[in-house]
Amino acid sequence: MEEKIGIVTRGINNIYTVVEKELFMNNREFPSYMCRIKGKVLNQKRDEYSPLSVGDYVLFTIHTKEEGLITERLERINTFQRWNAKRSINQTIVANMDLIIIVTSTDEPPFRPRFIDRAIVCAGNTPVLIVLNKCDLPLTQEEDERFTLFKKLGFDTINMSAFDAQGIELLKRKIEDKIVAFVGQSGVGKSTIVNELLDGSSVQQIGDISLKFNRGKHTTNHSIMFKNKNITIVDTPGVREILIPHTDLNLIGESFPEFKKSLGKCSFDMCLHESEPDCDIKRRVENGEIDPDRYESYLRMLDSIRGRETLYESDRR
Repeated sequence: MEEKIGIVTRGINNIYTVVEKELFMNNREFPSYMCRIKGKVLNQKRDEYSPLSVGDYVLFTIHTKEEGLITERLERINTFQRWNAKRSINQTIVANMDLIIIVTSTDEPPFRPRFIDRAIVCAGNTPVLIVLNKCDLPLTQEEDERFTLFKKLGFDTINMSAFDAQGIELLKRKIEDKIVAFVGQSGVGKSTIVNELLDGSSVQQIGDISLKFNRGKHTTNHSIMFKNKNITIVDTPGVREILIPHTDLNLIGESFPEFKKSLGKCSFDMCLHESEPDCDIKRRVENGEIDPDRYESYLRMLDSIRGRETLYESDRR
């Protein structure tokens, strides 16, 4: 039976929706197939929550007009990973994205720059665009300076409203002919923006804000890929918190562009920029060259991984 290359567009309870990559990429009519994994196991690392994620390229065979069988996951270009605290394991939310769009809001829920910091680390080597939604609601001066800092550090940013046609058009131009994933807290308007980008189609349910906690209610409960002409979007579940994946502590600093200027200037080659003597990062924080809140955000990420190391390693022996 002929194997084809496909893209996973959805996955629920170990059943994956797969479309042919060639038809999908060329905007031709593409049927979708409900697929299971052959033998229920793919070659994967032991530190993965699930073998497949939306965006994965796979080899699959077609058995009927609606069903197929996945035989292999092809090598990933990149991933957006988070730590799944319930299962104590890394979880890939999406794979093979051209761009990760981190959506935040000015209020309802409140602006949380450290959430953005963690999401950037979760994105790894995938390009990032930071979208500040609900910009008709003002930020405090401190919040505005913290958001502006992302642009100064080299991250692409947009201030917009999901109901502003001009902002939607600007975002459309940035994502045309790319495969992009939207991530963010519950209630920031992520799914509303996705609906508008897909020409107003109500493809995703939109929820209200929980008044008790000033947080969004979960409306997207699994990642799903949508395509409309030359726009391809993955909407991911909104979360209240996001934890960085379990990784080598020294890799976290690679997601902080302000640290690059200090490469090779610390006394220790594997300096983590905490209590080590003659650390150039700490010197620059003290001199005001590095934002102290970003530095504190970095230190908290180190601590979060250390707090789970014993459990993580013992579970995999």
